[in-house]
This record gives sequence, C-alpha cells and structure tokens, in this order.
Amino acid sequence: MGKRLNKETQLNIVKEALAGIKVGVLARMYDIHPETIRSWIRDHRDFIPAEEIPFADEHLQELQRLQEVEQRYEKAVKVLGERELELEILRELLKKQAPAYLKNSK
Repeated sequence: MGKRLNKETQLNIVKEALAGIKVGVLARMYDIHPETIRSWIRDHRDFIPAEEIPFADEHLQELQRLQEVEQRYEKAVKVLGERELELEILRELLKKQAPAYLKNSK
C-alpha cells in the first residue's frame, strides 16, 4: 500500500506544480507516483488562490541551496572517513613493539 500524505502536504505539492516545477521532479522528490500528483492537481487547482502559488525562482533557489548543502555534507563525510582511516593507521603503528620509524639511523 502506498504512503498517505495529509491534505496540507498535498496542497503544497500542488502549489509547487502550479508554480512551474515539473511533475516528474516532484514525484522523485516526494517519492510519489506522477499520476497521483496529476490527480491532486486536477482536484485542487481551482481552489488555490493565485497569491498562494510560490514563484518558481524561490523554489529553484531553495533546491540549489539544498544541493550545495548536500555537496558540503558529502565532502565532510569523505574528509571524516579519511581522518578515521588515518587514526586507525596511527593506532596500529602505536601497537607495534618496534615501529619502523624508531630505528637508529647511526
């Protein structure tokens, strides 16, 4: 059985679609079948005042901001993974009885 969204969420999705966001994009964003969104649009488009429809520019700016945040997050996760690997290597070196870097150079 599919997931059910409350009326407020449905109306927000319809407003985004009426603002110019493609139904396919909204379907992927909200993990909903595109035909479901199209039926919501048919049901609700006459009841939504024009002043409540957001500008597409605002939505696109928000999507760009989210993409930037996701890129920074992925970069931070990568750096964190590298640091954890470095720490693990250093811990293994400390466990050794006679690490290679302590040999006498004389």
